[in-house]
Amino acid sequence: MTAAARLSPDQRFGRAREAATAGIRAALQLVAVSAVIGWVVTSPTGLPAFLLLMYAVAVRTAGRRITSDRTWWWTALPIAAGVVPVVALLLATSLLPARGIALIPVTGILIGGALTATVLAGRQSLAVLAQRHGEVEAGLALGLSERDARIEIARPAAADALVPGLDQTRTVGLVTLPGAFVGMLLGGADPLTAGVVQLFVLVALMAVQAVAVTITLELVARSRLTTPPPNTPPVSESQARRILTRWWRTRRTTRTAPPHEAPRLETNS
Repeated sequence: MTAAARLSPDQRFGRAREAATAGIRAALQLVAVSAVIGWVVTSPTGLPAFLLLMYAVAVRTAGRRITSDRTWWWTALPIAAGVVPVVALLLATSLLPARGIALIPVTGILIGGALTATVLAGRQSLAVLAQRHGEVEAGLALGLSERDARIEIARPAAADALVPGLDQTRTVGLVTLPGAFVGMLLGGADPLTAGVVQLFVLVALMAVQAVAVTITLELVARSRLTTPPPNTPPVSESQARRILTRWWRTRRTTRTAPPHEAPRLETNS
């Protein structure tokens, strides 16, 4: 369907290839995780290594989705700033046990939510700034700083990145049955306990996404996250010759033109 409808930015088949590749990668990655998950959740070194791997992959994925220049690594900041405090708070209040079997899936959910929010906020903010560049210039002309002028234009677009998480929370139990809730029920937990666990996961996810969107917006406003300028076609030899000829003629005309005489003022003797 993606290929038939050409659901790609260039109206070709790029997204269709990405969908097929994503499915194959998901299968291979799940096979690999299934093979090592038993060791990871019980190993004192495997657990932090796996958490860091999830974080690094999320940063690289978010950076590549937002920009193709070297500023992609700034996406490490909103993802970490959203996930680390929330996970620390859950551990400190004992809502999340410090065991790999619980820490890995919950942290993975939060990192995934931060990844989605960062990508949406970054892409939409940069796109609207490119489209409404004149309004940014108007703000600068009125005396606003560059950061303030950019953030006033980009804020509404970045705020839309919160919509998927809000809709998921609003419709939980009515439209969707989240994985944590269903997994605990299948594991033998009572419905009330499963509902409580899912509730704190959803609330934590909204907090993570709010922090990630806020910091991503600030990075875009301060030009830490940028997109490279569009590629301009190279100038051909004939175009370069015409440009040089026009410049030379203009220079000669300027040099040979007679100087303008200043107007004489008649004075009474």
